[in-house]
Amino acid sequence: MTLDTTGVNQENWLTRYYFARAAFSIAWVAAAFVLGMKEPAVAAVLLVVYPAWDAAANWVDAGRSGGLGANPTQRINVWASGLTAVAVALALGSGMGAVLAVVGVWAIASGLLQLGTAVRRWKTHGAQWVMILSGAQSALAGGFFIAQSRMTPPPTIANVAGYAGVGALYFLISAVWLAVKTSRRDKRQAA
Repeated sequence: MTLDTTGVNQENWLTRYYFARAAFSIAWVAAAFVLGMKEPAVAAVLLVVYPAWDAAANWVDAGRSGGLGANPTQRINVWASGLTAVAVALALGSGMGAVLAVVGVWAIASGLLQLGTAVRRWKTHGAQWVMILSGAQSALAGGFFIAQSRMTPPPTIANVAGYAGVGALYFLISAVWLAVKTSRRDKRQAA
């Protein structure tokens, strides 16, 4: 029996990557509720950091997965998330409604791109069904954000924090799924 070390290494990378994405999102949500709800300046920084982190995370993952050229959905997501960080910074001057509208457009785009990445990885890596659900949910949430952006009372960082919390859950489920899969594979190979 031969072992595909490239596939194993990639699944090990994805496990660590998904755990890191979950940990960041959990920390971000905690900061949003504990600090961002009380301090508008902290909320502003957190709202810019969230898509910037997504851009960086996609860039690193694509680099570990064959490069940006081999991962067009992630390449586009790096640009979309980076531009969103800038757009959020600009929208902050117009209020939370404008920020939520920008985040809504980004959630739709990044969700569809995440879904595309997961579909591409479907045949070679586990836990992609969770990432497909996450991408679809993100796109749906984006539509809700756009609708909420015009409502009164004005939205707060809590609107985005709920979205980030659900994203953290999806990444955590994917990480645990891959960790269990790896553990079972290792036990079979040791037997």
